[in-house]
Amino acid sequence: MILMRHGQSHFNVAYAETRKDPGLRDPGLTDLGREQVAVAAAHLEQEQREVRRIVASPYTRALETADIVGKVLGLPVAVDPTVGERAVFTCDIGTPRSHLEQRWPEIALNHVDEEWWPVLQESEPDFHARSLGYRTRLADSGDWRGTLVVCHWGFIRALTGHGVQNADLIAFDPTAPHPGGGTVVPVADPC
Repeated sequence: MILMRHGQSHFNVAYAETRKDPGLRDPGLTDLGREQVAVAAAHLEQEQREVRRIVASPYTRALETADIVGKVLGLPVAVDPTVGERAVFTCDIGTPRSHLEQRWPEIALNHVDEEWWPVLQESEPDFHARSLGYRTRLADSGDWRGTLVVCHWGFIRALTGHGVQNADLIAFDPTAPHPGGGTVVPVADPC
């Protein structure tokens, strides 16, 4: 299984400059973010990493990332709100399902609530329970090999203990001891 952080978002750029929440709700990718994702997708394709399905967070930055990778690998995108970011900043207020359905009619979203994102200031215990629940669900199902999960910095850190850059890939084994079970996959940096 591979975890992938979304590409650079408009929030990432503004926050890096000021270290303050710029008030951008559910921002999309920058041009650099799309380049980062294209490089990672090409890496997955060239290295012939076994990816048989793509699961993404419903945040716009993750859906845009998954859409790019899905087109390169010829795979559809499934959505799971469980893999969303810890809700702390304005960027973690999502877009209503009905709006996402208009933008991505090819993605099944009927299982997602209209307001699917957590309440802002999701507590750390709640967030860690959510991420550990996802990890346990994967480990118990045994159906995690060949899955690419497009998600977020905090979610990846909660699962693996690794902090990652935009569009980084992590080879992940949900059956390994927690925290851990992930290895950063080197990908050429387009910057």
